Amino acid sequence: MELKRVVVTGMGALTPIGNTVSDYWDALLAGTGGAGPITRFDASQFKTRFACEVKGYDPADHFERKEARKYDLFTQYALVSAAQALEDCGIELGKADLDRIGVIWGSGIGGLETFLNEVSAYAKHDGPPRFSPFFIPKMIADIAAGHISIKHGLRGPNYTTTSACASAANALVDSFNLIRLGKADLFVSGGSEAAVNAAGVGGFSAMHAISVRNDDPATASRPFDKDRDGFVIGEGGCSIIFEELEHALKRGAKIYAEVVGGGMSADAYHMTSPHPDGLGAISVMRNALDDAGIALTDVDHINTHGTSTPLGDIAEPRAIVSLFKEHAYKISINSTKSMTGHLLGAAGAAEAIATILAVKHDIVPPTINHFTDDPDIDNRLDFTFSKPTERKVNVALSNTFGFGGHNACVAFKKYTQ
Repeated sequence: MELKRVVVTGMGALTPIGNTVSDYWDALLAGTGGAGPITRFDASQFKTRFACEVKGYDPADHFERKEARKYDLFTQYALVSAAQALEDCGIELGKADLDRIGVIWGSGIGGLETFLNEVSAYAKHDGPPRFSPFFIPKMIADIAAGHISIKHGLRGPNYTTTSACASAANALVDSFNLIRLGKADLFVSGGSEAAVNAAGVGGFSAMHAISVRNDDPATASRPFDKDRDGFVIGEGGCSIIFEELEHALKRGAKIYAEVVGGGMSADAYHMTSPHPDGLGAISVMRNALDDAGIALTDVDHINTHGTSTPLGDIAEPRAIVSLFKEHAYKISINSTKSMTGHLLGAAGAAEAIATILAVKHDIVPPTINHFTDDPDIDNRLDFTFSKPTERKVNVALSNTFGFGGHNACVAFKKYTQ
């Protein structure tokens, strides 16, 4: 069977450093950090009192009041970014075969705020139990994909991938595979998360997973730095349109890049810690490149998982050196989480957008907040510290890893006919 080619024709972004793709990209290139004091709830008694929140977002700008009440914030973020991506791709849905346009969405947690609010109200209530009829439909992680399809009438394959912080990347890989197998012409894919609330911050804090640098939140997300102390929790939603090449060409769509490979693997090691030798990371990058038929020496850029955690930031560079050998030192590596924080289930989509734009514009965004080299990390690698790098980017990888040992990698390439 001849596999079809898949390209990127649209994108949408709602992030802690920009509420459109262009604003997000400009902020990445400027090295803008998104961390600040938490405003979503009173965090004064929490060990961590800062996060990377989406800024300037008002549901009233996008939804009628009654409609907004039906959506958890993670679903709102999904709907807003999906609408941006569909507009960006320029497809006329009224003339399209909607049975062949689907939605595959990623979310690691889903409607955590809805769950928190409903259970908290129940715990405080005397008498018969009272729950909102929207409790379950707002909370379940699949609902964002459902609402995107309902909003736009998309009747193709529709589901949600949940693999912790690899969720959105898994959604992208599935979308890529279904299109090249001829199962659909176009997918709205990506991910969203809205866990900056008492339960999300409290839960990750109890695991000692997030930074406690309350005196300097702006520099708290410091991937690959010796003094990193955990990730900075973020939120948002990012959408990418994957489309079958001939379908895109027939309608004259602009093309950002080609999707050429998808890899998946498991660490099979620990509930939250990566394999110390990066075995899962090695195999997922190799799988993506084998899938794409691309040589190791053709890779120009890797957007790493790079969370700013003590163990993860050692294992991933170790995996890159183990796999790429001497070529590893010719690859421009970065972590955009240094600016956005960690968008959890949406991270794979946010970072894929950054990777796609690096391929399109031949610019690799920086890794900010680097102060001290870590002797446990091979600092001969080019981590693109402090400022962006202009270079030819023909092939790039976007890595995403999740609790449970879930790994996903998407390979992008400059589009040529």
